[in-house]
Amino acid sequence: MEIKIYQIDAFTEHIFSGNPAAVCPLDNWIIDDLMQKIAMENNLAETAFYVRTGDVFQIRWFTPEVEVDLCGHATLAAAFVLFNYEGYNLESINFYSERSGALLVKRSGELLTLNFPTDILEQVPMNEQICAAFNHVSLEVYKGKTDYLFVFETQAQINEIEVDLKAIAALDGRGVIITAPGEDVDFVSRFFAPQSGIDEDPVTGSAHTSLTPFWSKKLDKKELTALQLSKRQGKLWCKDLDDRVEISGYAKLYLSGTIFID
Repeated sequence: MEIKIYQIDAFTEHIFSGNPAAVCPLDNWIIDDLMQKIAMENNLAETAFYVRTGDVFQIRWFTPEVEVDLCGHATLAAAFVLFNYEGYNLESINFYSERSGALLVKRSGELLTLNFPTDILEQVPMNEQICAAFNHVSLEVYKGKTDYLFVFETQAQINEIEVDLKAIAALDGRGVIITAPGEDVDFVSRFFAPQSGIDEDPVTGSAHTSLTPFWSKKLDKKELTALQLSKRQGKLWCKDLDDRVEISGYAKLYLSGTIFID
């Protein structure tokens, strides 16, 4: 069996930055165990697989450890592959996930925009387990569908924070977002998900389904700029549409090739 593979740096205009994702176009679904093994072999935060069904592209995402409900940067990467290397000529792509529903991606020049469902956050009380995750005490903590959101006071705290990955891994959910107001953008963030096989994710599109409505309400504005402060960093433009969010960014091809499976 031979499977095409692309590696894309998402949410960046330059290779070696943003968040790398593998994308594997398929004619038909292969077994889950094989997709998980491919994702483990790729050893990237996410590997996306898609299958075209009429006008819709079914999509799934795997970390090296688990299948996840939603991944922004790998969806952006899959759209980038379709628009630029797989002969897709329209201006928008209808993806569909059994776990997350309809996911639209449109392009305007080289800028790609994800349209994702908004996360719903509920504030949770501070406790010893939550406070053990970081060396700074957060101002507030929320829980969304899959992630915790820790709110801090300054960008400097986000940059310099010390992380206890074992404490984060003990929390229920996919991972933990930390955020604060930005100095040159509206807000900054980082994302940790050791329980999903990712100690720190470089740029997390899906986390902005939580961050966008939170900061939109906090700052009383619908359109926001964001920076994820990992070593690779990534810039995002976000728009709050109430029950949906738009998350925009650029992408670059790093490699393309073929997977060979006996």
